[in-house]
This record gives sequence, structure tokens and C-alpha cells, in this order.
Amino acid sequence: MKKALLFPGQGSQIVGMGKELADNFAVARSVFEEVDNALSENLSEIMFSGSQDILTMTENAQPAIMATSIAAFRVLEKEFGFDIKKQASFVAGHSLGEYSALCAAGVLGLTETARLLRVRGLSMQRCVPSGGGAMAALLGIERDMAEIIAAEAAGEEVCSVANDNAPGQVVISGTRTAVERALIIAKDKGAKRAMLLEVSAPFHCALMAPAAGVMADALGAAKFSSPLVPVVTNVTAKAESDPERLRDLLVDQVTDVVRWRESMDYLTKQGVTRVLEVGAGKVLSGLMKRIAPEVETMNLGTPADFEAFSKVE
Repeated sequence: MKKALLFPGQGSQIVGMGKELADNFAVARSVFEEVDNALSENLSEIMFSGSQDILTMTENAQPAIMATSIAAFRVLEKEFGFDIKKQASFVAGHSLGEYSALCAAGVLGLTETARLLRVRGLSMQRCVPSGGGAMAALLGIERDMAEIIAAEAAGEEVCSVANDNAPGQVVISGTRTAVERALIIAKDKGAKRAMLLEVSAPFHCALMAPAAGVMADALGAAKFSSPLVPVVTNVTAKAESDPERLRDLLVDQVTDVVRWRESMDYLTKQGVTRVLEVGAGKVLSGLMKRIAPEVETMNLGTPADFEAFSKVE
């Protein structure tokens, strides 16, 4: 059985995430402590018992989601003897989750990953004035049609496909007025639903170009190692193993489309039959059930999840 590890992205944050792992596993506590030290801030307190609004701030949500994923991954390694090199064929992460995947695969150290995500979150937030950008989900629409809708809505502004998540689930991003026009056009073109998303910035579109420049500098100074297993990247939707290529793709990822549907199709074509979603929430498992319902999914984010995992492994 070929397995892949999947790591969630922004939107999975919720106050309390990771707390049960920290309460039950010393190896998880050490992850949260290292991230707190890396950021010179008690991020774990915000995660475990803080305000949802503060946790959802991009500069907090990105390292927090990663920390929860890596805490769960370290539990999988230490408590359940999981050897990523021997037991996983691929890793992949949705948007910021790609950083979690790279950390799990040994490309980036944990401290460096946390610091990069803090820079990424801050730089993305600063690209567009508050309220100036938006993202929207188009349901019942495929990517080709979403691109037509976005282009028609853009005019002289920015509106483009940001995430191709699953069949009939595409997210667009751009200037708020253009995205709002796209909602009307989408309904006229047969979308089942078209709705604005509660996000703090319009990710994965041309408005994020200044953040890409910031990340080029930050990533250029980071140490990248060869991955223990291939990483299926958002930008190429295929496996990559060259560390310099992985570095460059993280810069491209800031403004490029998250090709998640194609990435999961790639995994199934490589013979993957089980995916483990490592970290907070169950978003990626839900998407996989829509993309390839024959693939077995399991979630690893709480002690109860690990107990269930132990009974099938």
C-alpha cells in the first residue's frame, strides 16, 4: 500500500488545536515550545486558549497550523514508529501546508519553517489594504469556466483562479470589487453557489507580488536539504526532489494557483491508495473523497485519531 502524507492550509485554524497533543505527548510539547522560541512569542497560548480573531490573523494562523501539523507528525514518528522514508511515498501540503510538508520531509528545519511562515503571513497581509481584496468559492464550476468568469470580472482590476481544490470547487481571488462582480457572473453561468470567503487577504493572485519578492529574499537565505521523500508541489502538481527547485517553487506559489485537484490526481496515478491528513481539521480528506473516493483517508490531529490509526496499522 502506497501512502502519502497531506498537510492542511489556512482555514483549518481553530482555538484549542494541538492542545490535546501537547497534553498527552512530550514530543508534541517540544514542537510548540520550539515554535514559540523561534518567534519569540507565546503562539501556543494563542492557539490553545486565545481569541479566534487573533489566531486567524495571517501571521499567526500560518505558523500555528504548521506547528500543529508537525506536532502530530512527530507523534506519528516517535510514538508509532512511523519512518517517513520507508512508509510514505510522497508528501504534499495545501498552500502554507507545503511548508509543513517540507519540514516533515527534512527539507527545512522547524525553527526556520516557523520564521519563514511568520514572514510569509506578514508580507501577504501587507500587500492589500484591509477590505481591498477578497476571495470567493465557486461551487459547481470547473477551473476552465472559473478562469472565463474571473477574466470577465477583472476588467482593469485583478481577479483570477487561486485554488483548484476539487471537481466543482474552485476559489478565485483578487480586488474586492472584481471578485464581487465574479459572483454575479458565476451565478449567470450556472454555479450552484458563489460566495465570499472570510479571509484576511486575497491569496494566490497577482496582488501578492510584493510578498513574493519578500519571500524570494527570505527563502534565498534559508537552508534547504534534499527531501527524504518527494514533495508534490502546488505549482507543478507533480513530485519534486531538487532542493533548489523546491525553494524557487515556494516563491512562485505566493502568486500562482494551488493545483490541489491535479496534485491529488497525480498521487492516485502513482498508485497511492491511502492518505494521512496530518494536523488540524479534515478539509483535505474531504477534498480527496471528492477527487478520488477510492483512496482511503485518515486524520491524525488528536489522540483519538492516533488511537484509531493504531488499530489499522
